[in-house]
Amino acid sequence: MTQSVELLLGDEAEAAVRERWRRLAEARLPSMAHHQGETNRPHVTLAVADTLDEATETRLSALTGWLPLTVTLGGLIAFGSARQRVLALLVVPTVGLLELQRAAAELMPAPVQHLTADRWTPHVTLARRVKVEELGAAAQAVGDLPELTTTCPAVRRWDSDARRTWLLADSR
Repeated sequence: MTQSVELLLGDEAEAAVRERWRRLAEARLPSMAHHQGETNRPHVTLAVADTLDEATETRLSALTGWLPLTVTLGGLIAFGSARQRVLALLVVPTVGLLELQRAAAELMPAPVQHLTADRWTPHVTLARRVKVEELGAAAQAVGDLPELTTTCPAVRRWDSDARRTWLLADSR
């Protein structure tokens, strides 16, 4: 039961991330490419809560004021447990990005702890459940990805219960 608010990437950055997903899948490694659902797309999770009411949903539409937002995708990062990691691209923190995330997190009822303001690591997930011993092969499969600056045009909501997404804010 996850209710999340997510920043969507510009087209060029989304294509670059999907290419990395494809490379991981071709190398027979964990990859977000294996998730075939129509809601699966590269994004930066801004905030997560277990439930959201209509009033919160309405307040979240105020996030439009931060869009469009320019962000830069940086190098690879891995985080998680001693046995399995999430492989991701770091999103270089900027004042605008941090302010947007803080605003989203503060609107959420009982947000997930690692996504509260000041504890958040902005990233775009490439793969989940990567075994520690697979990290080298995964980094090699991803290959070189120079920093990529993109304009993020929209913020969407993900409802894991309903298995659907919708736009909250769109600058297009």
